[in-house]
Amino acid sequence: MAHELVIRGGTIVDGTGAAAYVGDVAIDGGSIAAVGGPLSGDRVIDAAGAVVAPGWVDVHTHFDGQVTWDDELDPSFSNGVTSLVMGNCGVGFAPCPPGGERTLIELMEGVEDIPGTALYEGVPWGSWTTFPEYLDFLATRRYAMDVGAQLAHGALRFAVMGERGVRNDDATDDDIAAMRRIVAEAAAAGALGLSTSRTIFHRSIDGTAVPGTYATERELTELAMGLADGGGGVFEAITSSSIGAMEGLGGERFSQEHELHLLNAISRQAGVNVTFTTAQTRDYPEAWRQVLAFAAEQNATGSRLYPQVASRPIGLLSSLAGYHPYMRRRAYLELVHLPVSERAAAMRDPQVRAAILTGDDVPPALQGSMENLYLALQMATPGMYPLDEVVDYEPTAEHTFAALAAARGTTPEELMYDFLCEGDGTNVATIMGTGYVDGNMDAMREMLVDPVTVTGLADAGAHVKLICDGTAPTTQLTHWTRDRSRGATIPLEFLVEKQTRRNARLYGLHDRGTLEVGMRADVNVIDLERLTVRRPVAHHDLPAGGMRFLQPVSGYVATIVNGVQTRSMDSDTGERPGRLLRRP
Repeated sequence: MAHELVIRGGTIVDGTGAAAYVGDVAIDGGSIAAVGGPLSGDRVIDAAGAVVAPGWVDVHTHFDGQVTWDDELDPSFSNGVTSLVMGNCGVGFAPCPPGGERTLIELMEGVEDIPGTALYEGVPWGSWTTFPEYLDFLATRRYAMDVGAQLAHGALRFAVMGERGVRNDDATDDDIAAMRRIVAEAAAAGALGLSTSRTIFHRSIDGTAVPGTYATERELTELAMGLADGGGGVFEAITSSSIGAMEGLGGERFSQEHELHLLNAISRQAGVNVTFTTAQTRDYPEAWRQVLAFAAEQNATGSRLYPQVASRPIGLLSSLAGYHPYMRRRAYLELVHLPVSERAAAMRDPQVRAAILTGDDVPPALQGSMENLYLALQMATPGMYPLDEVVDYEPTAEHTFAALAAARGTTPEELMYDFLCEGDGTNVATIMGTGYVDGNMDAMREMLVDPVTVTGLADAGAHVKLICDGTAPTTQLTHWTRDRSRGATIPLEFLVEKQTRRNARLYGLHDRGTLEVGMRADVNVIDLERLTVRRPVAHHDLPAGGMRFLQPVSGYVATIVNGVQTRSMDSDTGERPGRLLRRP
């Protein structure tokens, strides 16, 4: 019997954690029909020498606006993602009362650094009011992968409480009851979960904290109970103190201990899976160990806590096209209207260079604008790294601007300046941020291999001028299984299971995540030897000409979604088999 499609002779890593083996995978009607071989097919993909694995399940993205105008959904599309979850961190676009789009756009722009101009122009405002209507709108569209959405606490609070919610006033009993009903309706309509943000780092463009940042335990527990009322879902959170003390913003309100006990109470009372940002930070470099130990201890007696960890350092990019230490210098602001290449040339003029390097800064008008990072980037310059064409995510201290400047007899600030305006101005530098406190990725490895954690935090679709971590599902293969030279690696089978079956099961998606007969045919065929992630490149392809960084990736022989090939040799086939993913 000939199958519709056979992937022949690849090294099968099936997503269960089992040892890899060479064989064939057959697909019929969107499902895995047979695994082993030899198998015959009407169409054959030669996978000899390549890895054959399930499609990646990315549980932490921010495509909430992009899904309304775009069907590719890069950077996820070019990185083997076949199912994604958006609506994280308490920000999203539904429910949206009539005329409420400005508040939601300013929240998304401030928190996730997605240009407001793109969101105003690209999103078809007025096409929905409620969250079920938002899902119904998405159900009319076709994508290169499946798309699932969570209800965002910020949007929910604004819809119910209006400006009281935006000001983070305490919710009344009536407010909480109304929000619980809306959560239940969203869950019943297919929402994958509910998300909330409790860190003061997350702010609207005007500087106000995300609605719900200071919500009471009762409010959050009732919202989680709303998930249970509607049939279930995941409670996703970025907690207070999880990404640092935030002393420059006045300090976080709640301790890690408080937040852990809060999430544990939510999981136990509502009976839902709870996943939450967990990272190594400079303020609390060992706190992640207590998080993992607490989750393991509580899960052993019935809780469902899943610390969500990154697979590479969460780095902040610096370039002329995005953000950099000199972007608010008075002399630089006179050049900012020029195209990047012309700006770079102008900056190389000795008089201009001296004026910018020694000049004063003009603070941004909006407190929540990411341009306020100019001070942090100035302070971080000595410890930043220039990015090579092929990115090394575990560089040594000798590659910092401080070390390079010392060797060349100059200052880190001057060297950074010259680096940024070199050539056509496309050079990019980075801060190796959370997860890189020790100058290596040993802590990240411990978090990744811990059985209590899930893999996420890539933020695909967000921070388009500052972070480019949507390629993390690819980097974790190249770095952890092939390229790491500064410590222990991680078995390929383990990483694949973590990025596929484990993430799918977290969200109750039991039809995907493994290459087993009867499972959904979401598959990646990867030339692991050729797999490469290059430095970010600026693209002006968002609505209204908005800029975003994308990293060129090569090495994906094929990506298949629901039995249909969406990519071939790192190129788009034009097929769009992806649909709205509603919770079963």
